[in-house]
Amino acid sequence: MVKRLYNKKSKDELVKNLGSEDFERITCSFYNYIPIDSPDEYRDYFYSYLNSLTILGRVYIASEGINAQISVPVHNWKKFKDDINDIEGLKNIPIKKSLSGGVSFYKLVVKVKKEIVAYGLNHNSYDMKKVGKYLNPKEFNKALEENNTTVIDMRNFYETEVGRFKNAEIPQVEKSKDLLPEVRRMLEGREDHQVLLYCTGGIRCEKASSFLIGSGVSNVKQLHGGIIQYAHEIREKGFESKFIGKNFMFDARLGERITNDIIANCHICERPSDTHRDCSNDACHILFIQCKECEKELNGCCSEDCEHVASLPLIEQKKLRKDPKRLIKRRYFRSPKN
Repeated sequence: MVKRLYNKKSKDELVKNLGSEDFERITCSFYNYIPIDSPDEYRDYFYSYLNSLTILGRVYIASEGINAQISVPVHNWKKFKDDINDIEGLKNIPIKKSLSGGVSFYKLVVKVKKEIVAYGLNHNSYDMKKVGKYLNPKEFNKALEENNTTVIDMRNFYETEVGRFKNAEIPQVEKSKDLLPEVRRMLEGREDHQVLLYCTGGIRCEKASSFLIGSGVSNVKQLHGGIIQYAHEIREKGFESKFIGKNFMFDARLGERITNDIIANCHICERPSDTHRDCSNDACHILFIQCKECEKELNGCCSEDCEHVASLPLIEQKKLRKDPKRLIKRRYFRSPKN
């Protein structure tokens, strides 16, 4: 029987280890929709390989493919790029590097999932051999200006709040499983429009475009490489960015700035701000936007109640966490105007 491989260190140990590193890291992401016959075996092999190169990050593996966001030591970058071509299903896979450095991950997590993008779709409702036409960033910019064009942001609400393409339509849903039915509803009567999809790195648009094509939307296109690749090309080639604000990232950085536009507001005082924070109250940890003034006043918490709890001795905090009346079930803190 294959031995399970997991991180066994505490967060404090992980943070300490990361702080003692004398080398830089490169944050990158990749995905591929490929049949994986034995996800558990693939998972254990992949964990062992990444761990051998001191790679950190989060990887999801399912029978439908792989989705990875990782942090690679600079001195192992060339070996990683060379090795990846020899791993089943990953030959010549596009690897998207982040724009900025900084700490992105503290540990390595590799999990087996039902789906690498959790839309909860019936397998008969899409065919991954039929996906939307890929557009490079320059082509996407041009398409945005064309008539009878609908632009849909395929990300979560909290991602779109700090950055998005101009004139993009934002599905107002809380859960991933509700996203595609809502997008299809939004497109009723516009099935013959040019429909442009975009997301962080492209993976969510793959299955979304396939679903929409299968449901009768005839002209679906997607931003190849997502916002990450778009941001690289506008910097390298110097053309106009039609994406404004920040690109939300699912790691410790919580975002990369694409333009200087601040399109969001602090959820506490409503002053302009686009800095996402994780509430400092360990019984809360709600994701929210907070300005520097409110961060200082509330010590990084989302409310006076949470600030009070976070200031208590740890033993008192643990008692309060056991009180079901204090359990906070919201995943994201929305400002009153939303």
